[in-house]
Order: sequence, then structure tokens, then C-alpha cells
Amino acid sequence: MCSVHDTVEFEKRGIPATVIITEAFRKTADFQFRGKGMEGHPYVVLPHPVSSLTAEEMHALTLPIVDAVAKQLTG
Repeated sequence: MCSVHDTVEFEKRGIPATVIITEAFRKTADFQFRGKGMEGHPYVVLPHPVSSLTAEEMHALTLPIVDAVAKQLTG
């Protein structure tokens, strides 16, 4: 998984990238993208927290975002 910094660096090299964050980090991601000159760069948001989820719960939570991630990487 990429961080905002990694995403920006990949994008500068012409490599599509995105970041998956939880809701708690939305403002931080917006701030970092803006500070790196990429305001409005898309990312995918999951509910917070996810650290206590079981593998099955995480699978159920992330399966619906697969298309959004793919679209951001190919769009």
C-alpha cells in the first residue's frame, strides 16, 4: 500500500498510484496532497478503525472498493 508521499512520487514518474486510508486520515491526506502540489488527487476511504477487524470482516469491507481502486489506477 502506498502512502501519500509514495503516491505523489509514483505519479510524478507517470506511474498511476492511489492510497487507501481510513476516514480518520482524510484531512491529513488532503493536506499532504495539497502540500505536494496534487490537490484533489483521488484516494479511497474506508471506515475507521480497521485494526480490530478479522480477516473475514476486512475482506467484506474491502471487496466493494476493488473497482474504485482499479478505476483510479487505470482512469
